[in-house]
Amino acid sequence: MTGPSITSSGITSLPVQKVSPDHRFDTHDLIVVEEPLEIVLEYGPAGKRIEQSVSVTMRTPGDDLELALGFLFTEGILPAITVYPASESGGPGNEASSETGNGEPGTDGSGDAPIANTIRVKLPPQVTPDLKKLQRHFYTSSSCGVCGKISIESLYSVRPAHFRETPLTIDAGVLYPLPYLLREGQNLFDSTGGLHAAGLFDRQGHLLVVKEDVGRHNALDKLIGHALLEGNLPLNEHILLLSGRACFELIQKAVMAGFPIVAAVGPPSSLAIQLAKESGITLIGFLKAQRFNIYSGARRILL
Repeated sequence: MTGPSITSSGITSLPVQKVSPDHRFDTHDLIVVEEPLEIVLEYGPAGKRIEQSVSVTMRTPGDDLELALGFLFTEGILPAITVYPASESGGPGNEASSETGNGEPGTDGSGDAPIANTIRVKLPPQVTPDLKKLQRHFYTSSSCGVCGKISIESLYSVRPAHFRETPLTIDAGVLYPLPYLLREGQNLFDSTGGLHAAGLFDRQGHLLVVKEDVGRHNALDKLIGHALLEGNLPLNEHILLLSGRACFELIQKAVMAGFPIVAAVGPPSSLAIQLAKESGITLIGFLKAQRFNIYSGARRILL
């Protein structure tokens, strides 16, 4: 059996039969790739280093280091972000590295299938991760990160106390073009039509960064990991746009990153609204051309 033809790190070409009322034909279609990534944390003093696998997530390949760091930070496993200045090597304390298909792969937890893609985040000796904050099960679905949580209450425990609420306000007109700008920045979506995206905008509505992934929480982790590597956290002068719905876990990650305004093309959940209100976030849903709903923090949106 011939395997899929990989056309890029996030796209593969697979056979498909296309059908219309009076016609069918065989061809190939571009499909978004979904593969497991094992996140391994290395920490401890020199000579007594510890390696611990902390998660396996199904993701679209690309920006794996940013995904790993964003995940570890938003879970509260990595300490205060001031420990990690931006570095050319792209890792905390100049020590982060990735391995894909080399070295010694882990397993998916069943003892059967090996995981070929592994990213190792190596912390400097003086940094101790808070592994008690790791409340996911070992395997995390790309479609619902919160499903792997032991309890909803555990999500509240990782909110950072060092971020302060910002007085940022914006004109409503800044929000209207954001979905179009995000869509224009989605390169992989253009080819497959099958990815979520998270977009970082400044207060004037300029698109700064777009991250895509088959999992909506992965896309946001990649975005936050990118900001972490660049030394740009907290993002308390920026707007976050989500390409789909706003669920509780995405708002929790936004709180960790310090976003004052979160907008989504789709609807929010009730728990997402509750967390946004408790955290002082302005939450916007159903953002489309010339209209949107405000679910919390309406004071930041000027009409």
